[in-house]
Amino acid sequence: MRELTTDRLLLREWRDDDAPFVFDMCSRWEVQRWVGAHPRVLTSLDEARATIARWRGYDDGRHAVWSIRRRADGAPLGTLLLIGILASGADLPLQPSGETEIGWYLHPDAWGNGYATEAAAAVLREGLFDEVLAVTYPENTASRAVCTRAGMRHLGQTDRYYNMTCELFSFTTPR
Repeated sequence: MRELTTDRLLLREWRDDDAPFVFDMCSRWEVQRWVGAHPRVLTSLDEARATIARWRGYDDGRHAVWSIRRRADGAPLGTLLLIGILASGADLPLQPSGETEIGWYLHPDAWGNGYATEAAAAVLREGLFDEVLAVTYPENTASRAVCTRAGMRHLGQTDRYYNMTCELFSFTTPR
């Protein structure tokens, strides 16, 4: 996995010793309520370790899930993902759509500082894909604002992904 840096942030691979932070962040309903079609909180450190292992499994040289950390002191802030997005459908498990999604969630202590926007913009600037999508819950105004500030274009609502209605954003890499 390629590490990325910005003026304030380091994006790096998740490590096993990050499990306490992942558990703290992902055991909070205020964080998890916006994650996935069926949000749930983590209930144990073992689940946090399994989450980290799953995140590392996405790394294929282009797709990845990064730990967002403050450069000044290395403090963990949240996560940023660039993964294949799942298409809506009757058959479970849902199947890949062939498109790529960017997403993020941060610990509440890191909210309101522009970290999600800065991390998302850094990954989008890498130009790993011609087009990257983001989907948000319609009610998640904070993530919708991050999409816009990171340079994504709002395409309206869609039911094409995750068997749910979401707001769809797109970023096309300049060529």
